[in-house]
Amino acid sequence: MTTVTYTVPAISCGHCTHTIETEVSELAGIQSVKAEVDSKKVVITFDAPADESKIKALLAEINYPAEGLIAL
Repeated sequence: MTTVTYTVPAISCGHCTHTIETEVSELAGIQSVKAEVDSKKVVITFDAPADESKIKALLAEINYPAEGLIAL
């Protein structure tokens, strides 16, 4: 299991977090998704077949592109 934290500057409201959490959680292998308005961060825990390239591609597709990976 892998956990990543991305900076997503486009997050501005509760609708944004709901959209991100709903859409990303539908990817196969996603265990959890938590998006935060105040910090503009998204924390995602996943297993295969999900991977970072699929997650980042989906975020870009739904207009919430990840601009950085935050090392924990």
